[in-house]
Amino acid sequence: MTNPAERLVDLLDLEQIEVNIFRGRSPEESLQRVFGGQVAGQALVAAGRTTDGERPVHSLHAYFLRPGRPGVPIVYQVERVRDGRSFTTRRVTAVQQGRTIFNLTASFHRPEPGSIEHQLPPRLDFPEPESLPTVTEEIRAHLGALPEALERMARRQPFDIRYVDRLRWTPKEIEGADPRSAVWMRAVGPLGDDPLVHTCALTYASDMTLLDAVRIPVEPLWGPRGFDMASLDHAMWFHRPFRADEWFLYDQESPVSTGGRGLARGRIYNRAGELLVSVVQEGLFRPLTLSGD
Repeated sequence: MTNPAERLVDLLDLEQIEVNIFRGRSPEESLQRVFGGQVAGQALVAAGRTTDGERPVHSLHAYFLRPGRPGVPIVYQVERVRDGRSFTTRRVTAVQQGRTIFNLTASFHRPEPGSIEHQLPPRLDFPEPESLPTVTEEIRAHLGALPEALERMARRQPFDIRYVDRLRWTPKEIEGADPRSAVWMRAVGPLGDDPLVHTCALTYASDMTLLDAVRIPVEPLWGPRGFDMASLDHAMWFHRPFRADEWFLYDQESPVSTGGRGLARGRIYNRAGELLVSVVQEGLFRPLTLSGD
């Protein structure tokens, strides 16, 4: 299986080992910790597998409690909190080697006609994704060639990511930069037709670039990193149906960063400018000279 999109679908295909217990793979990576979007996506799959499949998820709220270890399976335990006439609620606990590393609460809503319909317009008239270089192309243009580690990551990357603003490489380039970032994204290949897979794939992607908005005023995104950073929590609200293998715009901003924590908000739009998903996340930022959790 060489297509990164196929590998993502496979990663989200959990093994059911009991009625409310699922096991997910955690690929062996050179990273210090399991990617948070993977854990969130797999947890949402586990929650969705215990519903009737007729109610799409409308919101999730999650906490990253401990770093997960790459290469070690993760067990997802689902609590069936509520099965109402219109809403279904599930609570998921992710356990690795006997320790809880993540928990998530997800709510599913039976589709119904809306009595109130409105939406604020997108922030800017963004360029089309086809007019922008990929991240890999920008790095190659700047460095001449990708470092071996980045080359391996690029081959495994399940999403095509294109920054609306060109990447900044030096401290001088970030002077006066607003804490904002925007990217076009889509899966690098087809993800099939299961709406739950697309929702969980986008959940995976939502953790990839959101904290960029916190870092932009402080350091170049692709230069040497001066901070250790980690996702602390994650919340999403799903407004409209979508496909994660079609282009979506992820508009991100950081309203505040203080006390070692930075808050980031994201809005995900389709090409027609319709708001699909709202995202909020807080991240921990510590100078690399410090340690602890």
